[in-house]
Amino acid sequence: MIDEALNRDERSGSAIEWDSRITGAANHWQVEVDRCTAAEWADLLDLFADANLYQTHAYGAVRWGEENLSHIILRRDGEVVAVAQLRILRPAPVPFGVAYLRWGPLFRRIGQPLNGEAVSRMGAALEQEYVVRRKLLLRVIPQVASGSAEAAVLQAGLRRFQSDPEISGNSEHTFLLDLSSPLDELRRRLDKKWRNQLTSSEKRGLRIVSGTASKEYAVFAALYRQMRLRKTFETRVDVEEFGRIQQALPERHRLRIMIAYEGDVAIAGLVASAMGDTGIYLLGATGDAGLNAKGAYLLQWSLIAWLKEKGCTRYDLGGIDPASNPGVYHFKKGISGADVTYLPALMACRNSLSFRLMKAGLAIRQRTRQRTGSLRSRSSIGF
Repeated sequence: MIDEALNRDERSGSAIEWDSRITGAANHWQVEVDRCTAAEWADLLDLFADANLYQTHAYGAVRWGEENLSHIILRRDGEVVAVAQLRILRPAPVPFGVAYLRWGPLFRRIGQPLNGEAVSRMGAALEQEYVVRRKLLLRVIPQVASGSAEAAVLQAGLRRFQSDPEISGNSEHTFLLDLSSPLDELRRRLDKKWRNQLTSSEKRGLRIVSGTASKEYAVFAALYRQMRLRKTFETRVDVEEFGRIQQALPERHRLRIMIAYEGDVAIAGLVASAMGDTGIYLLGATGDAGLNAKGAYLLQWSLIAWLKEKGCTRYDLGGIDPASNPGVYHFKKGISGADVTYLPALMACRNSLSFRLMKAGLAIRQRTRQRTGSLRSRSSIGF
């Protein structure tokens, strides 16, 4: 028997607590919604091996607006076991809309085994809060590789959710590099041509400057703008927006910027994120002066070395699209990561208006992509 106690502030909608107690059970499970500050949320992310940039308050507030964010926390006997940040899209103060959960929920507590019951209860809590109470369509985009142990736990926990046949084929495709081997072994595994290009860039005496400060990001942004003018490609990436996200992030979560210099001239750069146990390649750019210096190879290798020093065990190379971006695909393939596909988006909905709203949004998005080209590769041209 389940006894649910609800305590809501209906005027603001910002303080919601849902307690679920199983009669006679040892565990007390508690769900809290929209009860933490930005600083408290950042501290919670530090508990999870699957923490990532897209679940940070800074990313959500800058990208979507702080007023459009919602945070849900699951506790067992007072201990946090799963969390999620969602974007709420409601076009008007009416009872329909969409709740987006990107690269969550977070459920891999650092140093603890996978907890299938926590995932199942978080799935129930998400459905109760956003589908039942708020009458939204809930869309969950996991950061979990298909076929992994994490995927089995997540799929079992969210088994009541369904895949949308119109979007299930858009699962993210990437290379995932296992960083557990020694650095010299990772270098031996590089594709021979890729390794030769790396050696060539090292012989040029390129210098790598790494940091998180505004000055490093300003150098990268200038390189990125040079590349945009030279290549004239279409992209949804706003390099200035990433700069604002960088400023809003707490120092320990800030993006890592690496710049390759030949002499005193910045020739190439990259931007990456490292949270939990995974590094993510976000943006890369080569300036006009660096077209023949192979700086991108040395930058990638320097990032891999830095991620290992930081304690990351995996490196997500930021998405791949062999058909629309074959050059970037072959560059990333040379690093010899595993070719993986993330689980497809899942959804839950009991409101036909919310369902139609999402369908309309997906149709607009598809038309935009057809005009600008595929942007599934998160890095190289950005994300």
